Amino acid sequence: MVIRKQKKSVKQRGSRTHGWGAGKKHRGAGHRGGRGESNIGKRGGARKPRYLAKGIKPYGQRGMPATQKGASDNIINLATIYDKLETWVKQGKVKKEKDTYVVNLTKLGYDKLLSGGAVRQKLNITVGKISKKAAEKLGIKAE
Repeated sequence: MVIRKQKKSVKQRGSRTHGWGAGKKHRGAGHRGGRGESNIGKRGGARKPRYLAKGIKPYGQRGMPATQKGASDNIINLATIYDKLETWVKQGKVKKEKDTYVVNLTKLGYDKLLSGGAVRQKLNITVGKISKKAAEKLGIKAE
């Protein structure tokens, strides 16, 4: 019985090319154009700047500058409020007084109210910012 001292390779078992593409590849440095910088001279690299021929990517400022924006507001739509309303009442985050829901969006972590969705029930909302359209829907003055 032969005792195997080295572990057999399990990777790429049954693959003829072992992840190197065509069968000719990975026999030597031939498909790389030689070793080191030997591929630069007579090949297409001669028509490129030397750093590109070596495969070095250019660095420095490229493209348009990134726009500097302030911190974005945490927003919520009217439709989302109505979807979460019953859950918030059960959790005690929103109070129901007669037929009006008292919602403090600032305490719930929202900064701005948007107008997406329709007004279905009476709401008493406290929030830092509100869009003009949302204010129209709720019948209040937007600043």
